[in-house]
Amino acid sequence: MTDRIVLAYSGGLDTSVAIGWIAEATGAEVIAVAVDVGQGGESLETVRQRALGCGAVEAYVADARDEFANDYCVPTLRANALYQGHYPLVSAISRPVIVKHLVQAAREFGATTVAHGCTGKGNDQVRFEVGIQTLGPDLKCIAPVRDLALTRDKAIAFAADKGLPIETTKKNPYSIDANVWGRAVETGYLEDIWNAPTKDIYDYTATPEFPPAPDEVVITFEAGVPVAIDGAAVTPLQAIQELNRRAGAQGIGRIDVVEDRLVGIKSREIYEAPGAMTLITAHKHLEDVTIEREQARFKATVGQRWSELVYDGQWFSPLKRSLDAFIADTQRHVGGDIRMTLHGGMAVVTGRRSATSLYDFDLATYDTGDTFDQSQAKGFIELWGMSAKVAARRDQRVGGNR
Repeated sequence: MTDRIVLAYSGGLDTSVAIGWIAEATGAEVIAVAVDVGQGGESLETVRQRALGCGAVEAYVADARDEFANDYCVPTLRANALYQGHYPLVSAISRPVIVKHLVQAAREFGATTVAHGCTGKGNDQVRFEVGIQTLGPDLKCIAPVRDLALTRDKAIAFAADKGLPIETTKKNPYSIDANVWGRAVETGYLEDIWNAPTKDIYDYTATPEFPPAPDEVVITFEAGVPVAIDGAAVTPLQAIQELNRRAGAQGIGRIDVVEDRLVGIKSREIYEAPGAMTLITAHKHLEDVTIEREQARFKATVGQRWSELVYDGQWFSPLKRSLDAFIADTQRHVGGDIRMTLHGGMAVVTGRRSATSLYDFDLATYDTGDTFDQSQAKGFIELWGMSAKVAARRDQRVGGNR
């Protein structure tokens, strides 16, 4: 029986050429797998027909938009996950769901190997292959660009020679990855980190310097999950899509950062994540009034570690699973409404209300009716500073601070 290889297929030049390139290099049949995670563009059927036209023996297509929103974007939101304080893990969280469908297709079609279009320089090769090793430890992995010397100039020449049904003349200087959670842009002009981003880079967001009128929005959460916008019930996918539209129109969610890649180099990245950044801002403010202080402080540490694990391709790891359990427990009382004003590149919280709030007006107020007993503060301060005072006396006794 002829070997079969499952290929993560985007419908673009490189992965279209990779179908025939892999077949010629290995003698195997290629099954193309396309997964819709809200990247937009062509329909799945168009992508499917192109894969077959380029020589795939089968084309597996999956509409995973709701799955991606529910099972990948929502956990990211509940963790307030921002890698290095900036990046909402746009590409990192899409790889595990794609891997899941790659392994599923490999089982369905009897493939022994999974192929992806990553280079040997980025994070995605790790995310794909570690995920495949975890979900399908018996499967092998190859990367045509990395392992079979498929360069862009060779891809263009191969497509022309074979008469493949793809556009090979359009030049785009950037590498772009998109899904409903956001859009990532790198390479080309951006590799000089002194160069400012040009307007043509952006697609999800309008120029914030000339915004429309301020847009007030109320986002309702239950257990840390967005369930309504302006009183109208929404699914997580609908919430992200609606806020992509409304926050994007205000230029919200543009991120320009030099980040630390897993492979040890620094990389300049431009991200657009209007819905994600608006939701994370709203969710964090709701947590501020519903999560107890020490729990909230520790959750910030957990969220940072969670972000690092996911960025590093460890979505399916035991530690990440354990952190998920902690985060889920913190979200039990994260419910209520957050009112925000979206305008000129900023999502500003202007109001909060929650039936599970820990904010006690009678304790917080400085007006008549204050129930906070200020007479207890003096003794509290004395005890709170006791260890520092004892240490300071010791330092003075043995020769002062050093």
